[in-house]
Amino acid sequence: MEDNQPAIDWDDLTFSFTETDRMYITTCKQGEEWSPGIMQDFQNLSLSPAAGVINYGQGLFEGMKARRAEDGRVILFRPELNARRSAEGCRRLGMPEVPEEMFLDAVHQCVKENIQWLPPTGRGELYIRPLIFGSGAILGVAPAPEYTFLVYTVPVGPYFKGGLNPISLRVSDEYHRAAPGGSGGVKAIGNYAPGMMPSKKAKADGYAEIIYLDAVNHQFVEEVGAANFFCIKNQVIYTPELTGTILPGITRLSVIELARSLGYEVHETKVDIALAMDSDEAFCAGTAAVISPIGSIEHGEKIATYCNGEVGAITKELYDALTGILEGRADDPFGWTPSVD
Repeated sequence: MEDNQPAIDWDDLTFSFTETDRMYITTCKQGEEWSPGIMQDFQNLSLSPAAGVINYGQGLFEGMKARRAEDGRVILFRPELNARRSAEGCRRLGMPEVPEEMFLDAVHQCVKENIQWLPPTGRGELYIRPLIFGSGAILGVAPAPEYTFLVYTVPVGPYFKGGLNPISLRVSDEYHRAAPGGSGGVKAIGNYAPGMMPSKKAKADGYAEIIYLDAVNHQFVEEVGAANFFCIKNQVIYTPELTGTILPGITRLSVIELARSLGYEVHETKVDIALAMDSDEAFCAGTAAVISPIGSIEHGEKIATYCNGEVGAITKELYDALTGILEGRADDPFGWTPSVD
């Protein structure tokens, strides 16, 4: 396998696209069952200009990672939850659900057939991108007549550069990510384009990302760009509750379960921006970012600084515990890290 290793400087990896060798693909007509999928060489897709995904945004994606543990195992992280979340999203967007067994089989096949792109232990991960979208032609706002499910993989480095260094965020009072009754709780492709311009503006001004408040009261924290938000006050952990306007993140759920197992009190509730600004520590969590400590938040004329801009003790404890499990360095009492055989 060493002879087939791609010419990549693993230490120079960023969170960006690199074409790999193989991809999984299958199709399904509306009202029918998914056809058995196949593995094929990575290639461009052929779509009608009238494809539902292009014209009406009928599509969703998932994000997952495979890692090489120190003992040589190739491990995933709670992939069944990605399968279930994608199925819930398909129901919301009027698409046929991909069966959990098919979803997991596709993920395993893609990792195995792109294993040479998996970075060495501790030097990156193999990011896995499942996509489900309306590929059939449709004129008029209605579900597409045919759908495609595909999976590809990409070797990636850290989402935020600099390792476990606190990031600076800015609260948006002008833009909102989602509204009640919409698709904010789904990993729909259409949820991401509207955030690109506010995020780009924040980064141009020196911030790592933007914090969105709720669209009704303009008062409660929702998400950090494409990651979930946590803050800690008097050793109690707070995170925005799932109201249908924020993504039910798998890393979010894992942080909650892990923190409770360590004896911390965790509240899933409406998190007032005033509480967030007055907290002792803050961090964001997601598949790409894992856990990223927040050093400061700017909201209007106010700036909150956490732990003098350093990593907080509880944030560090959660980061060490979670990454220990993710990377196979620590015991996994939860059964979160199945191996790719």
